[in-house]
Amino acid sequence: MNIQPLLQALDIQEEAVQALPTTSVRRSTTLQTRLREAETHLEHLAITRKIVTSHADRFPAPPPELPEHPGYARILTVFNEATGPLRAKDVCQALGHDLLPKNIEGTRAKVKRLVKLNILTEADTGSFARKQ
Repeated sequence: MNIQPLLQALDIQEEAVQALPTTSVRRSTTLQTRLREAETHLEHLAITRKIVTSHADRFPAPPPELPEHPGYARILTVFNEATGPLRAKDVCQALGHDLLPKNIEGTRAKVKRLVKLNILTEADTGSFARKQ
């Protein structure tokens, strides 16, 4: 009986098992390095979050979104061109609407909505102006 092939197979298995610690150490070192990098990245993210939140009051607030109705943009144009506070009747007139109660009240409702959106301010009762 020829045992040479069996001895060669045993040698191959022995070499593979002897290489396991070296391979495992390399993998372990790589994993430890990746873990340290991930921990460092997390620390940097935490620091960044702390800095951003501590300075959040310095960033300007985004402008509120206008309602989709085109009348709101037209009303804002009137206020941008105005030199002082306006009443709903003045806005209607500037927009070229007939000065009918239904038009004035519709305009007043839109202006009040812009006040609620913090775009305009009500200077006096019924008198509106652009927010500074």
